[in-house]
Amino acid sequence: MRDAKAPADASLEPPLGPFTFARRIAAEVLGAALLLAIVVGSGIMGERLAGGNTAIALLGNTLATGAGLVVLITVFGPVSGAHFNPAVTLAFAIRRELTVRLALAYVAAQTVGAVLGTFIAHAMFAEPILQVATKLRDGPAQAGSEFVATFGLLATILGTLRFRPDFTPCAVGLYITSAYWFTASTAFANPAVTLARSLSDTFAGIAPSSAPAFIVAQLAGAVAAVLTFGWLLDARRA
Repeated sequence: MRDAKAPADASLEPPLGPFTFARRIAAEVLGAALLLAIVVGSGIMGERLAGGNTAIALLGNTLATGAGLVVLITVFGPVSGAHFNPAVTLAFAIRRELTVRLALAYVAAQTVGAVLGTFIAHAMFAEPILQVATKLRDGPAQAGSEFVATFGLLATILGTLRFRPDFTPCAVGLYITSAYWFTASTAFANPAVTLARSLSDTFAGIAPSSAPAFIVAQLAGAVAAVLTFGWLLDARRA
């Protein structure tokens, strides 16, 4: 989940390596689409099979999402960095590891992919393609949970990239698996995911009126993590 260091002049694109700009954008669209197909689809399946037991439905949703993330990051990481998440892209843009142009393209690709993935999940389960979620997720506890969830996600990414980059896919999958259960919001931790899930009136949905607070908290958590771990992981002597 990392891109090459940007040059000192942030107006220049960073080296793209063997993968072109178009391939990077395609990887972000595909990765985000598959991620949302997993999140929404496993939520629908879990709810249908759980017989009204919300804990069992959430467990199925959790395990599918965590496992899927490991695979998707492993597959798409070498191509685009496997962000799939505007909060992650924002973090790397702040760190000057992405230019503004590439970051904006990533965010657009992630959002489009996430919405497409939601529609794909609906189609697979014979649900109406176009939906609007009705599940309210309001209040300071929910928004605060999203701040914590996103802060922890960026801590996981930045920490493993610093010390164990090969472990990053597994670490992200494990963190999200745990965060589904230790946060009151079930750890969306992703503005594109939040937007896409507002278009699904299923187990994974979030009412559009609840989404803005989630997105603000997620972006704030990402910025706080960049500032905190930019200092904490800097091993240079004073």
